[in-house]
Amino acid sequence: MKIHNFSAGPSILPQEVLLKASESVMDFNESGLSLLEISHRSKAFIDVLDEAKETALELLNLKNKGYEVLFLQGGASNQFLMSAYNLLETKATFLNTGSWSDKAIKEAKLFGSVHELASSKDSNFNYIPKNYSIPTDCDYFHCTSNNTIFGTQIKNFKSCPIPLICDMSSDIFSRVLDFTKFDLIYAGAQKNMGPAGATIVIIKEDILGKVTREIPSMMNYKLMIDKGSMFNTPPVFSIYVSLLTMKWLKNMGGIKAIEEINKTKAIVMYSEVDLNPLFKGFASIEDRSSMNATFSLINTDLKVTFESMLKEAGIDGVNGHRSVGGYRASMYNALSLDSVKTLVEVMSELESKA
Repeated sequence: MKIHNFSAGPSILPQEVLLKASESVMDFNESGLSLLEISHRSKAFIDVLDEAKETALELLNLKNKGYEVLFLQGGASNQFLMSAYNLLETKATFLNTGSWSDKAIKEAKLFGSVHELASSKDSNFNYIPKNYSIPTDCDYFHCTSNNTIFGTQIKNFKSCPIPLICDMSSDIFSRVLDFTKFDLIYAGAQKNMGPAGATIVIIKEDILGKVTREIPSMMNYKLMIDKGSMFNTPPVFSIYVSLLTMKWLKNMGGIKAIEEINKTKAIVMYSEVDLNPLFKGFASIEDRSSMNATFSLINTDLKVTFESMLKEAGIDGVNGHRSVGGYRASMYNALSLDSVKTLVEVMSELESKA
């Protein structure tokens, strides 16, 4: 039976990527060595790393625009700390839209004053705040583009008079944006780009070198750039699979092509949530994420029946986060429209049985 993988992360990857990656574990490029065995200093891997950086910039339309690409470790959680270490001299400002913003704020407070510009905590983060102005007297403004737990997404980014930092862990490469608006983008690989283990950081080098503190080597963006993401042993396998996934996306027609597919998946999913009287959506309609649809059963007496039907249909990974409850359908780039339609059919069938 085909399993429809709606996991929020680590999440679904394209089948052709998994096949190519599995072949490389046994024999990388007919070298007689496994990808897991080759030296990270070898030309074979350096070529992979260079191509991964180049492909990321190409997909985001950032080539020759002053950006550097790093592949680091520690996930977005380490970037909460690292970004503040490198950029927060006196005061930073944050848009708080959920758990990951909360964690980024907590780390930044270790280095300077933090101003929470706006928050949707009053409604358990089910919307994106909009009535705020970004001050000019801060070192940077930080936001989270997509909120995996709560199912909200920033649709329009305000003009920013100070460096703009964005955690794009759960929607990078999923939609067309003017990425030149951002001075630093970071994302864990394990949702839209590859397996857990690698973190991509895209950074304008000219925003660095403005803090007076001494930065430890492993936290220093400038050092990591100078060393080409090779200061320490990089996550070889995760970077390689990320490259394969980016090449898969490029061959599909790039971000513009996948955005149209993602829009269709979201329309199909949310139409069922809105039309089926057994379900209700969690996130504010205008702020709904195209990546993570959050919803719940109105009548919890149907929970056992619904979840049995989900299992029978081969649907996996739809349990909601404990902060929200209910269900969460994560529709990342590699998830097919067919999988979304299968979930919708089960929801519709439940209505006919109720």
